[in-house]
Amino acid sequence: MNATIAVQMTGADLLKLRKKRGTMIWALVVALAPLVILYAVKAIEHSSDPLHNGPAGGIDGFSLGVRLLGGFFFGPLAAILVGAEAGAGDTSAGVFRDLVVTGRSRVALFASRVPAALAVIWSIALAAYAIIVAASFLFAGSLATPSLALVLNGLGFLLLDLGCLCVLAVAFGSLTGSRPATIIALIGWTIVASPLLASISSLGSARDWIFSQAIVHFSPVHLGDRAASVTMSQATALLVLVVWLAVFLALGAWRTRTMDA
Repeated sequence: MNATIAVQMTGADLLKLRKKRGTMIWALVVALAPLVILYAVKAIEHSSDPLHNGPAGGIDGFSLGVRLLGGFFFGPLAAILVGAEAGAGDTSAGVFRDLVVTGRSRVALFASRVPAALAVIWSIALAAYAIIVAASFLFAGSLATPSLALVLNGLGFLLLDLGCLCVLAVAFGSLTGSRPATIIALIGWTIVASPLLASISSLGSARDWIFSQAIVHFSPVHLGDRAASVTMSQATALLVLVVWLAVFLALGAWRTRTMDA
């Protein structure tokens, strides 16, 4: 398969994702709406009682926005929704057989889903981050605003965070062939099980291999409930992410290659 065909296949997967209006609308809603509500409420509170409510923006407002998008439920949920649709959409819709009979490599069919899903979730992440940055400066008042380095670090972290979760969801969706199972399993693991396991100190160095702990290690702001409770080097955190993604991508590719059409 040459580069032209690869681009065409990725474009086809991207088009299929864009046509899934329900998934796209909900991914946009869960990523953007909480941020709009957050800054609108804080701005109203500040304007009505500035003595007891600080400005909605500034560095504090920036950190709160990054936590809301990358640290709590909303950003990860959007990434999982998009990844699950990309990974399991063809199987769930019953069109996988039609794709196989075209003669395309099954591994290539799987591989093209990853950049398509990343293009979608990164577009959503950029739109959400634009809201965070704009609000941080527009509503800063007398507060200090984020530096260029902090803005760039925050962007890099969110792209890494949501991108890794999205790729994991693509691989897991391809492995299970079920969107509901993928969404439920990854939400349970990412939002509930991972923080719980990370808080168990008796697990010792085994906690280094928790996926979410490796991701939040790169955050430029404190992430609250997802804050890393495990100390590791950047090299270790990067290794953990690479191993997790490599294993699940390999499993997803294997399942796509061997499943009945």
